[in-house]
Amino acid sequence: MNVISIANFKGGVGKTTTAINLAAGLQKKGKKVLLIDVDPQANLTQSLGITEDIEKSIYTILRQEAFGEETNITDVLLNASGLDLIPSSLDLAGAELELASVYGREQILSQLIQPLQGYDFVFIDCPPSMSMLTINALVSSDFVLIPLQAEFLPLKGVRSFLKHFELVKKLNKKIKLLGFVLTKYDYRKKMNQEIKSQLQEEFSEAMIFKTHIRSNIALANAQEQGKDIFTYDKNANGAKDYSEFTIEFLSKFM
Repeated sequence: MNVISIANFKGGVGKTTTAINLAAGLQKKGKKVLLIDVDPQANLTQSLGITEDIEKSIYTILRQEAFGEETNITDVLLNASGLDLIPSSLDLAGAELELASVYGREQILSQLIQPLQGYDFVFIDCPPSMSMLTINALVSSDFVLIPLQAEFLPLKGVRSFLKHFELVKKLNKKIKLLGFVLTKYDYRKKMNQEIKSQLQEEFSEAMIFKTHIRSNIALANAQEQGKDIFTYDKNANGAKDYSEFTIEFLSKFM
């Protein structure tokens, strides 16, 4: 089982879009995938069609584990639009304060994930900050995948994230940077090309996925409908890009 955090300090760079559509692409390839939403904004949960209040979420199970109650992460498992999901809720925003005094708080999610069986990949959609929830996700993970828009502010967010990432590696020595995937990419824009070149210079060309996710309104429309891009419109550019990205992603594990 490969546990992968999808993270970046900058919001709106395609973390949730990548989590959903990479998971759907892998499922189409016969892989068993689980999504975990640890962002209090619950964008991943809502983008899979769960827009009403839910009785149990990742908040429920984190809190139970932190305070010594009997837990089973599958108790909050849902099937949302055909994908296995541990959902988030707005209650998760209070978790930072509630967990502040808990011994070993950085390890809580890791302990919850350990008993999971049968999944090829687990993706954790992180908040756009180095919060206790993000730290929990990274401590639980084997890899981190960083989506970013090829513009100046998202690149700045990556640099900031990677400084903190070096500190997190002291808590989880096995975690590795899987690479960067460029999103909302427009081959005609000079800035997009310049940011890509800066990434290649700073982090090496091998760390940047060759597949770029083009700007495509169908990706946003799919999430509005609570669907992955393949279900919403298999002929859209977004479907073509995420299909290619899925193949490239899998090649890292062969």
